[in-house]
Amino acid sequence: MWNPEVYLTYADHRGRPFADLTSRIGAREPRRVVDLGCGPGNQTETLSVRWPGAAVEAIDSSPEMVAAARERGVAAEVGDVRDWTPAPDTDVVVSNATLQWIPEHPQLVTRWAGQLAPGSWIAFQVPGNFDAPSHRAVSELAASPQWSDLLSDFPFRNDEVVGSPLGYADLLADAGCAVDVWETTYVHVLTGENAVLDWIEGTTLRPIRRSLADEQWDRFLAELTPVLAAEYPRRTDGTTLFPFRRIFAVAQVR
Repeated sequence: MWNPEVYLTYADHRGRPFADLTSRIGAREPRRVVDLGCGPGNQTETLSVRWPGAAVEAIDSSPEMVAAARERGVAAEVGDVRDWTPAPDTDVVVSNATLQWIPEHPQLVTRWAGQLAPGSWIAFQVPGNFDAPSHRAVSELAASPQWSDLLSDFPFRNDEVVGSPLGYADLLADAGCAVDVWETTYVHVLTGENAVLDWIEGTTLRPIRRSLADEQWDRFLAELTPVLAAEYPRRTDGTTLFPFRRIFAVAQVR
């Protein structure tokens, strides 16, 4: 279960990559703009503001996120990105921090490029921080003897799912696109006693939360908290610095 309130705790920080991604899309008057993995819809709203004449289509696999998006007035639907097919009038496809959950997403991106009309745009962003201390701490704890049986389905090796900037550039160029691919490491200045834990509760820890009963979840957090506190110490001003690398790809179909 995805919790929109937890996810939105750091909405400003999560919104900046979306803005950086979509700023590189050159479409002027698209007919249809699609947000694949729209979450609670707070960023989808910006697409309607930028392109007021476009039909905005939004999809997310989480009923909770879709409900939150609809409360904002976003016409979101529950759906699996893997099953999505562009309508004939689709000119822009955006997917922000979603494709890392889908191992076969390179094949999806290639398929979309073949289905979209020339001149259409594909833009996506995926985290590239799977070797960061936060992710390593979660993976190592989940794989430890006391948790490994309960968390056997946890995706330990997301780094094998997410490609490199060069790999995505090759993929999109081979699909017949003009490509713009880059990476950025944001250093987020977070506040709160357990700021990094609060951050990953809305993302990385969601598969673990689904697998554990309440008491087990509390124990897991109790074991994880001091590890994260050691890796990301609070500064004397009360803030915590949290580096986060992301990979961006924007492509125009030729």
